[in-house]
Amino acid sequence: MQTFKGLCDLLKGMWSRSANAVFWFLVLLLLGQCTTDDPNQKQNVSTHPDFYSLQARTLEGKAVDFSTFKGKKVLLVNTATACGLTPQLEGLQELHRQYGDQLVVVGIPTNDFASQEPREGEEIGAFCQRNYGVDFLMLEKATTKGSDKHPVFKWLTEKKLNGKKSSRIWWNFQKYLVNEQGELVDYFLPITQPDSPKILEQLR
Repeated sequence: MQTFKGLCDLLKGMWSRSANAVFWFLVLLLLGQCTTDDPNQKQNVSTHPDFYSLQARTLEGKAVDFSTFKGKKVLLVNTATACGLTPQLEGLQELHRQYGDQLVVVGIPTNDFASQEPREGEEIGAFCQRNYGVDFLMLEKATTKGSDKHPVFKWLTEKKLNGKKSSRIWWNFQKYLVNEQGELVDYFLPITQPDSPKILEQLR
């Protein structure tokens, strides 16, 4: 009888320990499900659009693929031909002349601020060349804000797209610098001259 009672106690203890072990096994399993990365979830993480995937057109209507800028810095500027800052075109041309082997200067005419770009298409290019000797890349007239905001300006001003920072274009001749890897470096307010040390130190 004593032996039978001892056997029962042994079996009871074994069951208790087994149930306890099963309980903690299930807890750990559930925790593992909660903390383990889901490979499908990783695939759904959004990535920032590539600067080099952007496209535009020149004043003459020719397609421009930004992938051709790879390996060089790019300075993008919203320009206007009837603005008090229009003489900055001369400074931008000088940057193009001095640093053309490592820098692409891109002008993008806009009429968003006090209607200071009344010209269209090749007329803009002719004005810039005639008055300031411009021969750097000029894209077609575009918009910096609102529902018609050009994809290039969207990328430059929205952190969710460029991965760096969001900004507002305050006036004509705001400048955005992109590095050789297609990453936004910084932007410079309209009053910043093209030959400002802030810009030049990024090019040396």
